[in-house]
Amino acid sequence: MNASTQSHSFDLSTAKVRDLNAALHALKEGSNASLWRVSNPRGLHALAAGLDAPVTVEIDGPVGYYCAGMNKQATVIVRGNAGVGIGENMMSGRIEVEGDASQAAGATAHGGLLFIRGQAGARCGISMKGVDIVVGGSVGHMSAFMAQAGTLTVLGDAGEALGDSIYEARLYVRGSVKSLGADCVEKEMRDEHKAQVFEKLKAAGLEGQVDPSEFKRYGSARTLYHFHVDNASAY
Repeated sequence: MNASTQSHSFDLSTAKVRDLNAALHALKEGSNASLWRVSNPRGLHALAAGLDAPVTVEIDGPVGYYCAGMNKQATVIVRGNAGVGIGENMMSGRIEVEGDASQAAGATAHGGLLFIRGQAGARCGISMKGVDIVVGGSVGHMSAFMAQAGTLTVLGDAGEALGDSIYEARLYVRGSVKSLGADCVEKEMRDEHKAQVFEKLKAAGLEGQVDPSEFKRYGSARTLYHFHVDNASAY
């Protein structure tokens, strides 16, 4: 660690979530208080939410709803499982979950990287708008529902209705897909897409562990962009 870097510890068995978030929100540009270690999270909600500084927050244990929501710039590492909405509406930065994540991981997220080492529940990446999501295990039903931009890379399987009502996000799944949602189709996996998968795996630290050619690509058939009576039953 750089000598000018300050490490801070926060014990949530004695301190409040509001105090932790207030201290993180108070960080100024150029602050050397760049490493924060949080103990005893005990599934509490909204930990490290709304950050806007290039800090690293290591949370030693499971977290509840909306951890690291609206993240900008920060790196948030959860050494446990995560509840609903991890990384919801994140704009940039990096979020890592060393365990599993509940539903709606990365919902509406605009940018950055969300890496879930374990499984992700239903609606992973719902309405994603530019984020890159990498899941080491499988994802639940309705993942990437109304996904507008960004990538979802799944090393395991995908549940029912993958990519329902998808726009221009790219979905890569290594395992099986139980079913595709409305207007989502399998697409050709060209060299440029294999290169993109490699880039996302590398960002997650998984390069060399998985062959990008093992993935299949899914995306929009573009038949629901404009209403047509012949497609009424699909809306």
